[in-house]
Amino acid sequence: MTDIDLQLDHVAEAAKVIDPVFLNSPQYSDEQLNDRLGRHVLVKVETLNPLRSFKGRGADYFAAGLEPGTTMVCATSGNFGQAVAFAARKRGLRAEVFVPAGISPVKLRRMKTLGARVRRVEGEAKDAASAFAAEAPDRVFVVDGREPAISEGAGTIGLELAEAGEIDTVVLPVGDGALIAGVALWLKAHIPDVRIVGVGTTSAPAMAKSWLAGEPVTVDRANWFAGGISIRTPEPESVRRMRSLVDDFVLVEDDDLRAAMRLGAETLGVLPEPAGAAGLAALTVHGIPGDRVATVITGANATWPREWQGWLLDSIAPNSWV
Repeated sequence: MTDIDLQLDHVAEAAKVIDPVFLNSPQYSDEQLNDRLGRHVLVKVETLNPLRSFKGRGADYFAAGLEPGTTMVCATSGNFGQAVAFAARKRGLRAEVFVPAGISPVKLRRMKTLGARVRRVEGEAKDAASAFAAEAPDRVFVVDGREPAISEGAGTIGLELAEAGEIDTVVLPVGDGALIAGVALWLKAHIPDVRIVGVGTTSAPAMAKSWLAGEPVTVDRANWFAGGISIRTPEPESVRRMRSLVDDFVLVEDDDLRAAMRLGAETLGVLPEPAGAAGLAALTVHGIPGDRVATVITGANATWPREWQGWLLDSIAPNSWV
């Protein structure tokens, strides 16, 4: 593997440093899901923690290396901002989070509850965050997808998946690329023949296009439905890692994500956010090879639109329990 600035020993260290509340998340094979997908699938659920997403692993490992009193500054569509807020509060740091004006109200509220100072901005939140961080020496601009420690923290998911035994294919949602790079690093070192497949959306295909091109490609987002994997311009470091570690990349439609969210609720009893269901969506609509496949439900922070509310209520109606 070339162009890899991630280290296996750091992933192993992260498993000892990260707050245990994020570690050893449930992973299992569900017979109902297997039947619906027509194959054996190992599912790892990263929604059962205080952040309801996997982002706490990387943010906490990164924060563990900072001096007390440091201000962590980031730009985010939501889940990473929650992770930065949580890690900063735990480790005696401060958090300044810059978000787009159209951010999910659920994610905005949760970031504030976790103690972050949240700044909503028009235009690119990343530019505003970078300028703010440069104004004082005690501010550190934290870019999800760029920092090795964030990928290495997320790589603990790969460490845990490897403990389940042989896996021939792993299908993962891809936003900034931190998750898939860290997981792939560990799994390819311990299960050499494993195939790593990334999943993006047709409405925000920047990372897929960048992976194919071998360099960052800027693509305007069509919408924010899957905000967790809807980026505009990938980080160069992330693209280099993915070119070395990711074997294939597929795209799904927003309707595929909606169907996958419902599939997760009906079979696993887990209602993921759109981005969190991307792996399930890809396994449903793409002929991804593999007899023993694994995927991760990466998040469950969503604002449910009106058309979903009726279905949610129907799901808990009295006759649904008999």
